[in-house]
Amino acid sequence: MLVSAKEMLQKAKAGKYAVGQFNINNLEWTKAILLTAQEMNSPVILGVSEGAGKYMTGYKTVVGMVNGMLEELKITVPVALHLDHGSYEGCLKCIEAGFSSIMFDGSHYPIEENVAKTSELVKICNEKGMSLEAEVGSIGGEEDGVVGAGECADPQECKAIADLGVTMLAAGIGNIHGKYPENWKGLSFDTLAAVQELTGEMPLVLHGGTGIPEDMIKKAISLGVAKINVNTECQLSFAAATREYIEAGKDLQGKGFDPRKLLAPGFEAIKATVREKIALFGSENKA
Repeated sequence: MLVSAKEMLQKAKAGKYAVGQFNINNLEWTKAILLTAQEMNSPVILGVSEGAGKYMTGYKTVVGMVNGMLEELKITVPVALHLDHGSYEGCLKCIEAGFSSIMFDGSHYPIEENVAKTSELVKICNEKGMSLEAEVGSIGGEEDGVVGAGECADPQECKAIADLGVTMLAAGIGNIHGKYPENWKGLSFDTLAAVQELTGEMPLVLHGGTGIPEDMIKKAISLGVAKINVNTECQLSFAAATREYIEAGKDLQGKGFDPRKLLAPGFEAIKATVREKIALFGSENKA
């Protein structure tokens, strides 16, 4: 049974830990993340970008796969299925398809339009018992073709959006998607503290969790971050393990070309990455 992310994030914020959002790209990803969350007794959020949703043939396919897995794998920990960086249209499609949580990324709109569209979605999500994430200040790096430099959000704008009744807020604090460049300045904890001061109980979200040093992650959690998004790191570990298997010629031995064997090392690598993150974020045994 999919759940909204609201309760798991409120508990995380109060308990000073964070719940991981791990983006899914296919069956292997989804299975690896769900099994690891269950093994570690941790709540988890499955993130789906619009690009990944399209790749998996559509949101209904994703909902069908995830719901089937929850049942077949006997998953009992809280699981939210969340649209990542959704357009307004994408949000409506995911609501219809049966997602339990959505993110509306209105950060590229003028603040008035971001407010208007977010208000509409707040109404719908409240009616359907879904959680809603909003974004203020664009997150840098590239995600589905959108490139940003890692701006810092305006705390007053964050308050304006938080006051609309969203469940959680992604505020840009110098974080970026993908790999961090050599000259990255680090997270702006001043911005985070100012946002936290104005938004109070609201769980804050840290995007671009890959490559942020552990001490910064822990400090961000202590300042009110209750959800951390991880995507690139699982992709890198999956790719490295798959490369190693093929470079060792294992796909040429016996039935090593069988996709179940070929993808197994990558699958285990995703599990190891997720396990590491759940431990770092502090959500183990918090289900």
